[in-house]
Amino acid sequence: MGKHSDYAAKTEALVQPIVDEYGFELVDVEFVKEADTYYLRVFIDKEGGITINECETVSRRVSDLLDEKDFIDESYIFEVSSPGLGRVLKKDKDFQRSLGAEVEVKLFKAVDGQKEFTGYLDDFDEKTITIGFEDESQVIFERQNIAKINLAVHF
Repeated sequence: MGKHSDYAAKTEALVQPIVDEYGFELVDVEFVKEADTYYLRVFIDKEGGITINECETVSRRVSDLLDEKDFIDESYIFEVSSPGLGRVLKKDKDFQRSLGAEVEVKLFKAVDGQKEFTGYLDDFDEKTITIGFEDESQVIFERQNIAKINLAVHF
């Protein structure tokens, strides 16, 4: 596990009891560098959606713990937010919740000249994701070949 993955895992361990206390779901924790700035992001949700005030409550509690534990060497910006409408699917619980939903799949390498697919999440297991299409055809993708899979959003 790399240092940044370790930061995310340690943060997840701090956050989980707090979100459990409020009945929220911890969707994801990431520690990423964008341009010259590091971000520690915690994504939370609940049935019906999470509010800004609920994000703020969790942020204040976790921020105090992060200051106390002080296990992150780099300076960073800490954010707590909703995963958003087009949430990225990463964990099995994300896939389970999203079965039947329309998703967008982006691959590392093209399949039949195509790197992006939009369809319905039909099935998944530890190694594959099955996407169905309007014409009732299906494509099975190896998880290791998927760069990103998220819920489709239409405006």
